[in-house]
Amino acid sequence: MTSARSSSRSAGGSGPVRRAVRGLGRALHLPFTGTARGIRKATHAHGAGESGLGKLIELHAVNGAGDVMITIALASTVFFSVPTDEARGRVALYLAITMAPFALLAPVVGPLLDRLPHGRRAAMAGSMLARALLAIVLSGAVVSGGVELYPAALGVLVASKAYGVVRSAVVPRLLPPRFSLVKANSRVTLGGLLATGVAAPIGAGLQLLGPRWPLYGAFVIFMSGMVLSFQLPHKVDSAKGEAKALLAADEQHLHGPRKEATKQKRPGLRTVGPAVTHALFVNASQRCLSGFLIFFLAFLLREHPMSGQSAAVSLSIVGISAGAGNALGTAVGAWLKARAPEIIIVTVVAAVLAVAITAALFFTAALTACLAAVAGFAQALSKLSLDALIQRDVPEQVRNSAFARSETLLQMAWVLGGAIGIALPLNGALGLGVASVIVGTGWLTTVRGLLAAARHGGQAHSRVA
Repeated sequence: MTSARSSSRSAGGSGPVRRAVRGLGRALHLPFTGTARGIRKATHAHGAGESGLGKLIELHAVNGAGDVMITIALASTVFFSVPTDEARGRVALYLAITMAPFALLAPVVGPLLDRLPHGRRAAMAGSMLARALLAIVLSGAVVSGGVELYPAALGVLVASKAYGVVRSAVVPRLLPPRFSLVKANSRVTLGGLLATGVAAPIGAGLQLLGPRWPLYGAFVIFMSGMVLSFQLPHKVDSAKGEAKALLAADEQHLHGPRKEATKQKRPGLRTVGPAVTHALFVNASQRCLSGFLIFFLAFLLREHPMSGQSAAVSLSIVGISAGAGNALGTAVGAWLKARAPEIIIVTVVAAVLAVAITAALFFTAALTACLAAVAGFAQALSKLSLDALIQRDVPEQVRNSAFARSETLLQMAWVLGGAIGIALPLNGALGLGVASVIVGTGWLTTVRGLLAAARHGGQAHSRVA
């Protein structure tokens, strides 16, 4: 009897302890589980959870976090470090290196992905796995400085761009009801930007422990991304609604491919339709402007920094302005209602042209920072709109190649702008005058075509299930 009472008291005494331990455990988990629930609620809002777009947003966030970890780890290496006081030939070599992934992307990766319509999830998972393994290779190279640094870093860039091509082609399959393509693209891009902002300070902290640690973090992130890729809905890989199609927009092919046409050489990107070609050209001018401003201002502000500021602070101000504008453009795109992408492009690029002309006529540090911000804002919205047009007007069977080729052209435009910025004399008014010519050429030659395309509407292809 005494033993039973003792046992009962012991059990009763341990009960509060167990409850306290459970309460402590819940308190420790709450910041993580609460944050996870909040993220899931945001990414799955407005039907994105039911359509599967929410899972793609989360996957793209993981992609952004992993990429920024690798960027931080390589920031101190010769691959990405391009000090402005080095010879301009060294900077030109950097531009040539950045072209390598895109040179491979268009002729190889795009057509390869076109032949894998049922393997989109596997392609995205393969990109994640490749970058995870390359992160391990880089973890040794950043310490030893071995020659494997360059091919491994280039491999990371190629895998990242291949993921981006597939991701852009997947978005239309996961579009919720009453969602515009611009809005869906913005949500996905914004998720990546937010994840990059969260991962950047974490990566910087890991960098303090040693250059290997951000790469170890990237390995873990990309491995989780590989798992998340296979959790996307099965309709991502479904062939329902697909048909072989040519990149053509002439009367012979507008209503579908013909058997006799399939034996012909596949047309180039210029045949996807007027809306896409005009949007691509004006986006190329925007990307050319971006490359020009980056390299021209890097040299200009080093020699002639803003009043009362060092060269580093001056560059930081302009860089932060451009980044803030880009993030704002993405955020605005995420909340836009259904609007014609052509109208969005015409409007935002007109704003850039006006600010560029003003900055050239009244050259000041404030106007230069303002131009960087507006250019970043316009570039984000213009690119989102271009993606929407490709997704709307290009047949799905060849959409991967369209994205790959457009990315190649845009990167070439960026390199061209950077080359102009390197070669130009360091005169602020002259430089911003050239910037006005760059963006003005793109806008003036496409505004009529884009407005006409908006009036007539696009050749929208029905969504596949």
